[in-house]
Amino acid sequence: MNYQDTLQYLYTQLPMFTRDGASAFKKNLTNTIALCDILGQPQNRFKSIHVGGTNGKGSTSHMLAAILQTAGCKTGLYTSPHLKDFRERIRINGQMISEETVIDFVAKHQPDFAAIQPSFFEMTVALAFDVFATEQVDIAVIEVGLGGRLDSTNIINPLLSVITNIGWDHMNMLGNTLQLIAGEKAGIIKSYTPVVIGEFQQEVADIFADKALLENAPIRFASEAWHIVNADIDVNGLLNIAISGIENDYNLQLDLTGTYQQKNLKTVLTAVDELRKQGFDISDEHIATALKQVKLLTGLHGRWEILSRQPLTICDTGHNPEGIREVLKNIASVQYERLHFVIGMVNDKDISKVLAMLPANATYYFCKPDIPRGLDAENLREQAAAFGFTGQAYPSVTSALKAAQAKAGKHDLVFVGGSTFVVAEVV
Repeated sequence: MNYQDTLQYLYTQLPMFTRDGASAFKKNLTNTIALCDILGQPQNRFKSIHVGGTNGKGSTSHMLAAILQTAGCKTGLYTSPHLKDFRERIRINGQMISEETVIDFVAKHQPDFAAIQPSFFEMTVALAFDVFATEQVDIAVIEVGLGGRLDSTNIINPLLSVITNIGWDHMNMLGNTLQLIAGEKAGIIKSYTPVVIGEFQQEVADIFADKALLENAPIRFASEAWHIVNADIDVNGLLNIAISGIENDYNLQLDLTGTYQQKNLKTVLTAVDELRKQGFDISDEHIATALKQVKLLTGLHGRWEILSRQPLTICDTGHNPEGIREVLKNIASVQYERLHFVIGMVNDKDISKVLAMLPANATYYFCKPDIPRGLDAENLREQAAAFGFTGQAYPSVTSALKAAQAKAGKHDLVFVGGSTFVVAEVV
């Protein structure tokens, strides 16, 4: 098979969360363990950091990877989902793995896939671990796919566990209370392994503290360790942040400019403190150099990203209530006359919480992301109408965006979001 044939095999032969939703979420780690047994336990042949949470885990993972590779570490990075290219999921020092690596892995292990029947995600995790072991990375940053306790990545024994925050997402798989969701995400806390919790949230803090105590894992809440002194966007479009901690103060520039990156920065700096304690030679200069070019170093896209200046068009992957709340904060910080909101969502989530938060004074352009799980645009328009929103349904994301940009005045703002899969079609 060539690369396209290989991708077609991956996307159609195996359960895939993007396509199939909850049915692709396995309730145990059996298949991942079986695959990694065949591969010679690659997850035990490289050092790792495990990053979970409801929102911010992708940005946090990329910032940590940027800092580590700037500090001279050969750094693996595993994230999901991808936006444009499957290989975005697996990078070393910011470079995607080769098409040949994917082709060879699938060709070699097709008989194993037939015997084990792994999901798309289980196979992808096994590929990532095999690549990182073979390439002998110094450390790999591993982002949790969904949840934590039963996520396929949760067979690693990391140097550090990171949980950014807890919010309302994937309730049909993780539980319908924040406490149940937190319990699933706390599953990545390992014995005697330090854990950083990004945000202290009163309603779930005890769940993390109790799990850490049970595992004899030192725990720190990053939001309690750092204070943002000042934050503003400079003429070069960088986010300038003055941040003060118990031991260190920083004046940093970030090329990730969403307001929510202030929370993620606290998490990242706390994680760096823990890594320094474990002997990693990470200087303040490494941190400063890395954070002003995370997108360049790691290939990250879709986080409060400017797509066009005329009219001003911005996208963001925030898609659950907490993520949308941060998006709305960012929108409020922009000066504009009228807001044009291009929105699409998936069909297997309760979207009422998100719709209830959206601004009433925007013009909406409803669309369906080009995946089987995409919510029909007319269905979305009808649900939005119940909340008083006006707009038209469009046959595709690109047609909705073109319509919004055509109608926008030169002082208007066009925002694109509602789903990671919508953003994937415009970046």
